[in-house]
Amino acid sequence: MIESAEEFARLRLSSTKEEYDRAAHEEAPVEVWIDVIENYPELRQWVAHNKTIPLEILEYLVKNHPEVNSFVAGKRKLSPELFDILSRDENYLVRERIAINAKTPIHILERLSKDFAEDVAQAARYNLKNRK
Repeated sequence: MIESAEEFARLRLSSTKEEYDRAAHEEAPVEVWIDVIENYPELRQWVAHNKTIPLEILEYLVKNHPEVNSFVAGKRKLSPELFDILSRDENYLVRERIAINAKTPIHILERLSKDFAEDVAQAARYNLKNRK
């Protein structure tokens, strides 16, 4: 388990594969994730990348640090509320990530299939076709 923001930063910035992998796969307490997010802004995307990241931290990132929404949008464990919020993001790249996410609810894909950004609409139609 990752015990501090400093430990996460050291692991993520390490050139040693085992340490780098720990940053991507090990759990940390919620307080540690918040500490990383607030004190290591350059590592926020890597917090979202962690395989064990709790849903509440993904929600915190979306609410407080929308610059990492494209990273959050690729996660499969999103709540229905996060899928909805991210599917309405002003950044078309975030909407596109939601459109290609294998866990995006069908009703959101149907809405995104009519998105004004053709890349988003096309990705949503492709995902819909493959899911039906």
